[in-house]
Amino acid sequence: MTPRQVADYMFGQDYFSQWMNIKMIEVKENYCLIEMPIRKEMINGLKTVHGGVTFAFADSALAFSSNNTGDAAVALNCIINFTKAGKEGDVFKAESTLVNDTRKTAVYDIRITNQNNELVAKFVGTVYKIGKKVTEL
Repeated sequence: MTPRQVADYMFGQDYFSQWMNIKMIEVKENYCLIEMPIRKEMINGLKTVHGGVTFAFADSALAFSSNNTGDAAVALNCIINFTKAGKEGDVFKAESTLVNDTRKTAVYDIRITNQNNELVAKFVGTVYKIGKKVTEL
C-alpha cells in the first residue's frame, strides 16, 4: 500500500477524526498535511478553540504521518505549545514532519496554522513502533 492508501485505510476506521471533519490534503512517507474547520462544538467557555481539540487534531496528524509506511506506531509522548487562540470559523492545518527515526521510536514536529498561515500551536510527538502492521490491528 502507498502512504496515502494506508492513511485512507486508517481514516476509514477513525471515527473521531471523521467527527472533527478532517480532510487529508497531502500524504507522503512519514509526512502529512491535514485540514479541519473549527465548528461551534469545538469552542470553550472563553469563546476560543478548546485546547483538547487542537491537541487531538495534532495527534491525528501524528497518527497519519507515523503509520503511513504500514508499520504501526503509537504515541509515546506528546508536548504542545499554544501560540494563538483559534476562533469559530477558522480553518486549521496541521503539517507533520519526521525529524528523527530509530529502530523503535520516531519523533515528529507538527505545526498547526490557521487560514492566515499564523502559527496556532507547535506539537512534538514521539511514537513507539509496536512491531505490527497497521492492517493487522
